[in-house]
Amino acid sequence: MVFEALNLQGGTILNPVVFLTSNTSWYLYNFRASTIQALREQGNRVVCLSPSDDFSQRLVDDLGAEHIALPLDGKSTGAVQELRSLRFIWSVMREYRPDFVFNFTVKMNIYCGLVCAFQKVPFANNISGLGTAFIHDSWLFRRVRQVYGLVNRRSQKLFFQNEEDLGVFQSKGLLSDTPYTLLPGSGVDLARFRLSPLPEDLPFTFIMIARLLGDKGVREYAEASRKLKADGLNVRCLLVGPLGVSNRTAISEDEVRQWQSEGIVDYSGATDDVRLLIEQAHVLVLPSYREGMPRTVLEAAAMGRPAIVTDVPGCRHAIEPGVTGWLCEVRNADSLAAQMRAVAQSDEETLKRAGISARRRMEAQFSETLVVKAYLDCLAASSPLFLARKSSV
Repeated sequence: MVFEALNLQGGTILNPVVFLTSNTSWYLYNFRASTIQALREQGNRVVCLSPSDDFSQRLVDDLGAEHIALPLDGKSTGAVQELRSLRFIWSVMREYRPDFVFNFTVKMNIYCGLVCAFQKVPFANNISGLGTAFIHDSWLFRRVRQVYGLVNRRSQKLFFQNEEDLGVFQSKGLLSDTPYTLLPGSGVDLARFRLSPLPEDLPFTFIMIARLLGDKGVREYAEASRKLKADGLNVRCLLVGPLGVSNRTAISEDEVRQWQSEGIVDYSGATDDVRLLIEQAHVLVLPSYREGMPRTVLEAAAMGRPAIVTDVPGCRHAIEPGVTGWLCEVRNADSLAAQMRAVAQSDEETLKRAGISARRRMEAQFSETLVVKAYLDCLAASSPLFLARKSSV
């Protein structure tokens, strides 16, 4: 139920306006749907500011949010394009005057954070991984990090997804005295992602679910698959995720077609529901260069699938090494192939035990309800408006 505007002392208080911003509508729909629903159930008017994609209208139709199409190119560093995006954000914020803004992804943390700071709109930034600006080093990315620190000092709160990212912000002076909270990623819906039995039929199946970016380790996954098949192992390597992602490290469609023609990966494209694909797999693989807290690893774990991930921040926090998954070296296809080979040749009981342990860990530490509560508590602490709303509904 969505509560309507309240009438207090003979006057009307309109529903508070809460913005969620991201560099894709896909992200908001797939990772923040429960937050959007909880905000609306508390009587807030929820507006999503993100570029148009296949999920933009679903934010409206399925979740009851409003959507504003943002002219933003995630891989652009051109001054003209970036200034256009900033001017658009400025005009939207001045028109809507939101009561609070939650920013997700690096560009939106910086751009919307800057605009909110200048217009005195309260906001919170979500550090869901450090992204390209921290993985790579150049004059441009060093300046980006400096601006990031300035913006964060004006944030009402920062949400981190692992302690190592928090440590980086502290060591580089990007945090100041801004309050922060550590979250278990974006959480996982344990009722939707239920424990399911491992497939009994061969071939042994790996699955990687991610945006098709170089920084996600997609090329290392393809090369590791090539090595396993060259060794004669009967394995299937599923690759799931959207092509054409707006990012400087995006994988081209031609490259994916080449992998398919070689028979080293089975590309399934993007999907609205990964559960059926996870059910087909024995183990999830994510050889990413860095993450906040990878949602795909958590969802697979909730379904009883252990994972092979790189020994980097975020990824290593998503598993318990040797119990719910295994580590490999980052940017190293040989290391990944060796770990995939060992897992594919392990006995069935080892895999079952790891999968059950993964599910239990999700139940104990990674429920989505913890994340949603943290955002609602942030709102309640930010303004008497939300306190009044909370006590009235």
